[in-house]
Amino acid sequence: MKDNDMKLYEVDLYEPIKKHFTEQGYDVYGEVNDCDVAALRGDELIIVELKLRLNLDLVMQATKRQRLTDQVYVAIPKPNYSLRSQKWRDICYLMRRLEVGLLVISFKQNEEQIKVIHHPVPFDRVKSKQRSKKRRDSLLKEIKGRTGDFNIGGSNKLKIMTAYKETCIHIACCLIQHGPLSPKALREIGTGEKTTRILNKNYDEWFDRVERGVYSISDKGISELKEHPGMVEYYKKLT
Repeated sequence: MKDNDMKLYEVDLYEPIKKHFTEQGYDVYGEVNDCDVAALRGDELIIVELKLRLNLDLVMQATKRQRLTDQVYVAIPKPNYSLRSQKWRDICYLMRRLEVGLLVISFKQNEEQIKVIHHPVPFDRVKSKQRSKKRRDSLLKEIKGRTGDFNIGGSNKLKIMTAYKETCIHIACCLIQHGPLSPKALREIGTGEKTTRILNKNYDEWFDRVERGVYSISDKGISELKEHPGMVEYYKKLT
């Protein structure tokens, strides 16, 4: 048995995996034609690949084993990060997407415990897309709300130009050009249906309400507008 302070090796995963499948009526064999574990029950063949951590090499190894059987698992020790984390959820999604089963082994002083995260079953792409419909709709809405491509793909430290930010810049340019205006007057100029909400919420504090239903651009808005010279020039010409 392994203690948390003791170093684990891949061979330490074999006995708990063998016991797990033996209890289900399989004959289990280690190291068969490059497969870490092969379990046979009648004509049903299961292959399990053992690794101390889930990495690309293990994923490729598992998908190659799918040439031999649909019943392929990978088995790893329980990670030292939370199984509720986004990282773990993403890993589980990838393995389900590849139709590879996932087993996690917890080593304690008195016993090893195996948790079946999921079995290797067919992945339903249609159902997966249906579950992500809101995210797809949000993506399409964001694309349609942009007037052009103002971001560099792959950048993560630069400010991103969103459809929301574009509308804020459009409104700000209109207020500079025409002076204080109502949301209705701004929409008539062409700032879009989100104008009222943007002015009311005023997340970036770019706008001041000068009287009921009438807005002007704030000092902060004027200052931060200088960070977007290209967009300002575009909307000045448009207005």
